[in-house]
Amino acid sequence: MVSVPSDPSPSRLQGADPDVVRAAIEAGDPLPGTRGFAGRLDGRLVRDVLGRYPLFVERDNPDSWSFEPGKLADPVPVPAGTVQDGETVTQWWSLPQPSPRSGRRAVDAVRSALDTALDAVETDGLAVAFSGGVDSALLAARLDVPLYVAGFPESHDVRAAREAAALLDADLRVVELDHALLERTVPDVVAATGRTNAMDVEIAVPLYLVASRAATDGFDRLAVGQGADELFGGYAKVANAPEHSRVGADTVRGAHREGLETLPDQLERDILAIRAAGVEPVAPLLDDHVVEAALSLPGRLLVSPRGDRKYAFRLATRAWLPDRIAFREKKALQYGSLVARELDRLARQAGFKRRMDNHVTQYVESLKG
Repeated sequence: MVSVPSDPSPSRLQGADPDVVRAAIEAGDPLPGTRGFAGRLDGRLVRDVLGRYPLFVERDNPDSWSFEPGKLADPVPVPAGTVQDGETVTQWWSLPQPSPRSGRRAVDAVRSALDTALDAVETDGLAVAFSGGVDSALLAARLDVPLYVAGFPESHDVRAAREAAALLDADLRVVELDHALLERTVPDVVAATGRTNAMDVEIAVPLYLVASRAATDGFDRLAVGQGADELFGGYAKVANAPEHSRVGADTVRGAHREGLETLPDQLERDILAIRAAGVEPVAPLLDDHVVEAALSLPGRLLVSPRGDRKYAFRLATRAWLPDRIAFREKKALQYGSLVARELDRLARQAGFKRRMDNHVTQYVESLKG
């Protein structure tokens, strides 16, 4: 079904005050102090520089647009950082490239930015998606609201979340997965995100289930730690630059920059999955103040000389977290929850063998109905 928003007003914008966005357009300011924005403003479509709010247009009719791809017949994302007027798409903003700060100043800037961003979060109706890692633990320590983790009973994430919640004296609620629940959830995630790629589904499933349980319990907003890995150098490919096969840059800072370019696509998946479950995502670590501080980090504070990833971020979080949590390494969501392992198991049980190309994706597509 094709949907053209019927609101005749000049502004139908998510995420920020229209006047703030107007000023950002006039000044060309990519980081005007928001947590992102997208929508229609003064007859044009706009989307912030990191794509923190999904926005789509009809492929053959850019005047038809929606925040939800399912409301369009053939949706394509509006590129991050653009202003779109009809068929004319202008790259309006790009991320700044500041010179790196010195060590202590850089960590202090990160700590101050995190403090500002977290102070601005309203906690009424809020829960936290929690894995026990440093990102979600920071949210848990500062926001003091119930925590939710999803995973198979023996999974790393469930164990880590229980341990970290005990250290923080926090209210943890566990969404225990089994094969039947996993199989039922996959079609919902595919419908919400429009994706059948195995990795996308494996990441989105636990987010969707955490959000669903939070919604059932009466919460309407879910705080997530999305963005911390990209902003602060949490990936092996950044730590191993330039030798890593998936990195084109020849420095850690360059690889860090490449990672930031993947955020719009990842955030689109995560936000659509969470919204489909009935709650609105809140991503404090993607606040412009935090982004600005992260962009000024030198390579040695993205990855320490001894190989600690997200080094400056971990140092900054010691203001609120014990070292046992601040310096804990965690597994990626699809592995820490065991969703990837068990979806592979279900695929093979259904006859989709590993010798087949993309066998888990083929299995996911078979479940669409």
